[in-house]
This record gives sequence, C-alpha cells and structure tokens, in this order.
Amino acid sequence: MALRGPALRLLRALLGHTCQQSRSQSVAVLGAPFSRGQKRRGVEHGPKVIRDAGLIDRLSGLDYSVHDFGDLNFHYPEKDEPYMDVKSPRTVGGANKKLSTAVSRAVGAGHTLVMLGGDHSLGLGSAAGHAQQCPDLCLIWVDAHPDLNTPLTSPSGNLHGQPVAFMLKELQNKVPDLPGFSWAKPFLSCRDLVYIGLRDVDPGEYQIMKDLGIQYFTMRDIDRLGIQRVMEVTLDHLMARKQRPIHLSFDIDAFDPLLAPATGTPVNGGLTYREGMYLTEEIHNTGLLSVMDLVEVNPVLGASDEAVQATASLAVDVIASSLGQTREGAHLLDHLGLLYFLQSLVLYFENPIYC
Repeated sequence: MALRGPALRLLRALLGHTCQQSRSQSVAVLGAPFSRGQKRRGVEHGPKVIRDAGLIDRLSGLDYSVHDFGDLNFHYPEKDEPYMDVKSPRTVGGANKKLSTAVSRAVGAGHTLVMLGGDHSLGLGSAAGHAQQCPDLCLIWVDAHPDLNTPLTSPSGNLHGQPVAFMLKELQNKVPDLPGFSWAKPFLSCRDLVYIGLRDVDPGEYQIMKDLGIQYFTMRDIDRLGIQRVMEVTLDHLMARKQRPIHLSFDIDAFDPLLAPATGTPVNGGLTYREGMYLTEEIHNTGLLSVMDLVEVNPVLGASDEAVQATASLAVDVIASSLGQTREGAHLLDHLGLLYFLQSLVLYFENPIYC
C-alpha cells in the first residue's frame, strides 16, 4: 500500500531534519540595540545582557560554528515628529531598513541567524530581510501581543505594536504610507502566519485577525488544548502545502512575568518554562528554522540584578532550545544509519512499482 498524505510528509520532514543535522551548521548572531519603537528606554541593552548571560558559549557547545556579527549602529534623525499619531516613524523605519539588509546578507551567506533586540518593531526588518532570500517563508510569532495594529487602529502610536501589519499583503490598502517606510513592501500572506501565547489583544487587532482568518492560539487555547496539540496544529497549518523556512519571532513577554520580569509590557498568565521549551524544541525538530528574533529583554526594568539575570538566562535557553539543546542534554549523534533508512523508505513508498 502507498504511503500518502501526512505520513509521507512526516517521513520527508524526518529525512530533511536528519540531512540537516548530518551537515556542519553555522549560526550568526546579530545585535539590534534599538528602543524607539516604544516609550521605555533600556531595551537597547538587551543584546548585551543576553550575550553576557552566556549565549555564544552555549551555542558553541551545541557544535555550531558561531559567528557573532556584533551590534548594528542605528541613525537617529534630529527631528522625527509623529505622523498620524505614530511615534518616531523615520527612526523606526530607517532602523528596520538597515536591519533588513543585514539579515538578508547573513541568510544569503548560508547562516541560521539569531537576531537579538531591541524592541519588537524590529520584527519587521528581520522578517523582511529574511523574505528577500526566502520569499516562501512562514512566520511563527510568539508573544503576549499580536503587534498587528495599523497606524489607524493603534491606541498608543508605538510602532512595536504594529510590525506585522506592515508585512501582510492583505493589509496593503489598510496601512498608510509613513515617512521612513517607503522601502517596506508587504511580503507575507495571512495564511503563512501563526500566533502563539496571545493574552493582550487590542480591539482593532482582534477584528483584523477575525476578518483575515489568521491562525492564533491564546493562552486559553494553550490551557485547553495543551502545548503539544498547539504545535501540531501550528506546523500542520504552515507546512501542509510544502516544507519551507521558518521565521520565529519570540518576544520574551510571551512568558509569565514571574519567569521574565525584565521586560516592557508584561502580562500575567503567560507561558510556563516547560511550554516555552517544548514550543522551541518542536520548531527545531522540523529542521526548518532559518531566522529567529529574541526581543524585548529590558534590563533597566528589572527590579533587581537577579530579575535581569533570570530574564537574560531565559532568553539564552529559548535560543539554545530553538537550535537543538534538549532537556535531555545536547548529544552528538551518528545520523548515518538513520539517514540511509529514511532515504530507503521514501524511495520505497514513492516508487510506483511498490504501490
């Protein structure tokens, strides 16, 4: 009997993952010390505290070739008046344009990229640069907030709550032209986006998600379904048509504030440590992670050194888990036998002689 549908897709995914793991791997780390997408200063220090928490050593211990590209330097215009109540549009637009160029260059050079923020307005530049190299990417946005307001719906005018709106083709006619954003063209379909961890959604964002039929999971959904089922549905939704690169954009405020207190917009009732690690382990297991963002670590807002250290260490755990560290520990495995076995199965079930 022929093996078809989900079973064959799973077999191909396993083969792809094994092939990737059997090759040498290269990870690039890029800092984006930027805070103008929101009102609280301090998040520009996020890249430093994440590195200081041992990120590079942790990734090197996972048998990666690690390239730390340092931090980008951003230009801050002397005058950047609000436009349609949107704050600092020229500054934010320019920073994202520069980030997008850097991300595109790193992905084009063959690296898996880790972008350290900075606030979540940077998600636009990171994903846009990724899309220049991988136009068929899909986006998993892990956050307490959907960051889907448009300049017309945003209650605050802060651009860290709006980056996804600039990405979506379906909102092209809903997002007005902002100074500093002429370079930003929509590149993502709403069916290629999944939200995980939502629990603070503005009315305009909720209406957009419903109107466009965007797949999302609130914390209530995670409580009801369990994180295993959430990830099964997420990956099936994104990969049902074909395997493609994953962009993971992870806001540290997706976690409960008890775990990640040093962040700008904490919301009670977030992900547990186990849920966050399971989520990232499953993304790694696809073998398709291409770029990830880790944003909104703000050491200035930590009530103590311990709170800052806990948040930064959690960020390192998220990144390491996304790149292969497991809770059983990191192991160097011989994949050759499994590789040949999986190749044989695919050839067997795809060959009409055997069907």
